[in-house]
Amino acid sequence: MTRIDFHSNVGDSLLYACRLIRKAYQAQQPTVVLADPARLRAFDEQLWTFSPLDFVPHCMMDSPLAAQTPIVLATNLDNAPHHQVLLNLGAEVPAQFARFERLLEIVGDTPDELAAGRERYRFYRDRGYPLNNYKQGG
Repeated sequence: MTRIDFHSNVGDSLLYACRLIRKAYQAQQPTVVLADPARLRAFDEQLWTFSPLDFVPHCMMDSPLAAQTPIVLATNLDNAPHHQVLLNLGAEVPAQFARFERLLEIVGDTPDELAAGRERYRFYRDRGYPLNNYKQGG
């Protein structure tokens, strides 16, 4: 069964996601990042600039190098090359999340992100998934 970790009250969710992806990369955990196209582009740009001393190898899922790249950015999970970790940056429950060993959910502190995060949390809880909560800040 997929293990689900919620990271909530994170402030800037894309910056937080960059730090989480860096940690996954350093731990050699292949990860797929799921989001809508606009959010994925913003995340891609931020991965290049969030830390001047770190490089996190990543590519889009349609790249010929996706199967060999540890961090893959995707708008859907149909042809996901990795099934270890999924980082969801979308507002909805990913349709194929159960294929992954672990799901990371990031919830920022805007009203929209909080409401969507609560909905996803209830969805997983009501289906019996093991949930871990990591609340940031105060």
